[in-house]
Amino acid sequence: MEKPVHHFAELFEQLGLPADDASIKDFIERHAPLQETMQLHEAPFWSESQAAFIHDALEEDADWAEVVDHLDASLRKK
Repeated sequence: MEKPVHHFAELFEQLGLPADDASIKDFIERHAPLQETMQLHEAPFWSESQAAFIHDALEEDADWAEVVDHLDASLRKK
């Protein structure tokens, strides 16, 4: 069975964040770049539940992992 494909905006919705294009762009601009040594789920701007979701998505290679990787890459750009 194939994993569902999640879109970038859906991840923001899942995290309880505004998911329109302007809000996503603003979020990335406010929080990028992450330190190279910091894992995404360790970033100080996540709530405990958001950090756990991100960690678990990557750790379990869940259907959210690809879009979480996209967020990680977006937050590392300078």
